[in-house]
Amino acid sequence: MNLSPDTLLEMQRRMLRIRRFDERASKMVKRGQIPGTVHTSIGQEAQVVGACMALGDSDYMTGNHRSHGHPIGKGSPLGPLMAELVGKATGVCGGKGGSLHLADFAVGSLGESGIVGSSIPIATGAALSSKVLDNGRVALAFFGDGAANQGCLYEAMNLAGAWDLPVVFLCENNQYALSTPAHTVTSGVIAERAAGFGMPGVRVEDGQDVLAVHEATHEAVERARRGEGPTLVEVVTYRYNEHSEGLRLGTDYRDQAERAAWLEKDPIVLFRERLVADGVAGAEQLDALEAEVLDEVEEAFRFSQDSPFPDPSVAFQDLYTEPIGAH
Repeated sequence: MNLSPDTLLEMQRRMLRIRRFDERASKMVKRGQIPGTVHTSIGQEAQVVGACMALGDSDYMTGNHRSHGHPIGKGSPLGPLMAELVGKATGVCGGKGGSLHLADFAVGSLGESGIVGSSIPIATGAALSSKVLDNGRVALAFFGDGAANQGCLYEAMNLAGAWDLPVVFLCENNQYALSTPAHTVTSGVIAERAAGFGMPGVRVEDGQDVLAVHEATHEAVERARRGEGPTLVEVVTYRYNEHSEGLRLGTDYRDQAERAAWLEKDPIVLFRERLVADGVAGAEQLDALEAEVLDEVEEAFRFSQDSPFPDPSVAFQDLYTEPIGAH
């Protein structure tokens, strides 16, 4: 499909935002500026942005534990996301979600969770509501190769297939569930499991190619929007950092030569080269774009540091749905 130069540059911008945001978050963990830990998407930016930019502004999306990048890919501003990581009142969830439970309803991000696979039924429910309301919205559920073996995925796929729901199930196959290689616990090809639920299954072999991911996801999204039901998309990608920042697992569980080979397929570097080769942008323009993104991330960091912590009086707000007329 033909994408405008502005769209192509926006893809690069969002990939850079995810990379620099996560690099800053990693430093913040090491400096004790973020309580707990964070899970970065460094290396997986093409898969995140390619999929998110295949969605419309009003479409829904759910993530997983590795999900700073997903709201960024959907268009969230960086300041409130960074503030959420440090538990500040100006965060997207008022400081109550933190790194593992981000949500930004303004861009259709319905939330993430540290419980493996738990956001898949949420996206399926959103797709059901979309069908009932006939509002034309599509839901996309991100999950990892570890979650591909969770029962909730297949319950959700069964209902989505039976009811022709407008949902896309997208497996981010970064080949390791924490330290467990996927091939040691996963039988067959994940995308081929779609056949058992009467839906198409698509496998994107090069998940470092943002355009390949975008094309596959766009086709699935438009199919869902036409009322033709769900699709399972599997994207083969790779995380460069450890499962989470500061987690010391050693290096024995994955081949370092394998990691080095994937580092040579950095999606941001490859797409920059492609933009130059295709005449979309020159090196100076792309350098300026990178500097602009760095400034955005630094401004988000300052915003997070200058923001106040939530007042203790709001601790029990947002825990339960308040009855209509409560105010």
